[in-house]
Amino acid sequence: MCALFGYLDYGHKIPWRVLQKLVQLLANASEVRGSHACGIAYNQGNQLTIYKRPKPAHKLHLRIPKGTSAVMGHNRFTTQGSEKQNYNNHPFRGTAGTAFALAHNGVLYNDRSLRWEKHLPETRIETDSYVAVQLLEQHGKLDFDSLRNMAEDVSGNFVFTLLDADDRLWFVKGDDPLYILHFPELGLYIYTSTEDIMRTALCNMVFMNVPHEVIAIDEGELMHIDPDGTIERSTFRPSYDIPRLRWSLEDIYGLEDAAEDDDSFALLVNMAGYFGITEDEVRYMREMGYSYDEIEEFLMVPGAYETALLNGEI
Repeated sequence: MCALFGYLDYGHKIPWRVLQKLVQLLANASEVRGSHACGIAYNQGNQLTIYKRPKPAHKLHLRIPKGTSAVMGHNRFTTQGSEKQNYNNHPFRGTAGTAFALAHNGVLYNDRSLRWEKHLPETRIETDSYVAVQLLEQHGKLDFDSLRNMAEDVSGNFVFTLLDADDRLWFVKGDDPLYILHFPELGLYIYTSTEDIMRTALCNMVFMNVPHEVIAIDEGELMHIDPDGTIERSTFRPSYDIPRLRWSLEDIYGLEDAAEDDDSFALLVNMAGYFGITEDEVRYMREMGYSYDEIEEFLMVPGAYETALLNGEI
């Protein structure tokens, strides 16, 4: 569970100091969904800038230059790839015909197999979300077609947001939440992961006294907002495959007993946080002699791990 937030100021009516305050309020309010790291992306002149740190939002002083028309932000709850290595944190930089920054809320289950299947380049970035950047870069262009292909290739829970070098905001809506407000009189869009976060962030801002509308975006929709405030939409076909925790080395390499391989156990470790179990607890279970399938059951069956603890089985 992570949080997405940002704005697009296409009307250029709002003072820079107000926008500066808005970014910090959005980040702080979004911290309820993730406090391991925080980052923002914006364009300064012709340069796409990303600022991110392995700290909660309220401990950062998020600064944007005067004249910043769009900001894309992310608060991280770590599930794969240590936040202490800042390159694992969002937003991620990419280039597909244009420079872009990408942030993701959710968990992808097939990032490792996609890297193999699509012959994606090796990277030190461990975060599952980064495979989306690589897929877009492989396509070589940032448009609805490349986003559709990416969204239909990945398997898991997601909403993706992107900011390109032209101050265009892109949204890829999977089954995770996204809440967008439009203030036509101000020429302003603001988005957060949830309505509650939006209300918390804006409760003391004058924005809520100005007429506004909710911009609906459904699961399976692609949308971009141009720098002039124009919205365009397209669609993709969401995947409803039931995710497997197992990274099938047997399927990929034809190996027997792949479930007992170190790399397969590494996937269990990476997914542990998503199921409420720490990485150290997974490693401990393996040291205690539990098999891959037994550990997988502890993760997948609600209450199984807690029951085993109470019964003294672990």
